[in-house]
Amino acid sequence: AVAGVTSADASIKYAEANVNASEVQLEYTLIRAPFDGVVLTKNANVGEVISPFGAAAGSRGAIVTIADMSSLEVEADVSESNIEKIKEGMPCEITLDAYPEKRYSGFVNKIVPTADRAKATVLTKVRFKERDERVLPEMRAKVNFLKEGKQQTQNSAPKISVPASAITTRNGQKVVFVAKDETVIETAVMLGEVMGNRIEIKQGVTAGQKVVLRPAENLITGTRFTTEK
Repeated sequence: AVAGVTSADASIKYAEANVNASEVQLEYTLIRAPFDGVVLTKNANVGEVISPFGAAAGSRGAIVTIADMSSLEVEADVSESNIEKIKEGMPCEITLDAYPEKRYSGFVNKIVPTADRAKATVLTKVRFKERDERVLPEMRAKVNFLKEGKQQTQNSAPKISVPASAITTRNGQKVVFVAKDETVIETAVMLGEVMGNRIEIKQGVTAGQKVVLRPAENLITGTRFTTEK
């Protein structure tokens, strides 16, 4: 009887070991990301062989590529002659080509401690202060480095800017040509600060208005236009 009990105990332990081994194998079938993120690309398809620690022959090294959207940064090249003015934590204003009228608050998160000899620049990484779901990886952005205390607050009015190529001079006055009802209107403007290839408009146009880029010298109010598609 004692031998029978001992044999039964051994069988139970053997079965428990098999269960544990099966649970470990089952765990290998689950794919977990190391952080919350968004899938950017799908790198493998059903049935393909995946090599977790390197690309073996005939296998892939990743299933998907994901991004931690909460840590999105803008990489900006700063000329060597100006890098001494840039400090970690310095406030910044970020503009995206996709949303040119929107200004995002940011700060210098890191200054990469090496220079690009070919471009004579130093890479700086600028982080957004607040997450905007419309901001996506690889979007084109421009950074305006600000002095302490100059950063725009959320309650202040957003800056209006236009591409520098939209501004021309007529009779000694800076003007833009605003598109309205399939014609253009010459509009005098008051300029503000330069922000990359855009210029702030303090007076003359409102947010949402469309302007003519590179206006011809003979362009006048009332000229009809067509929109490029």
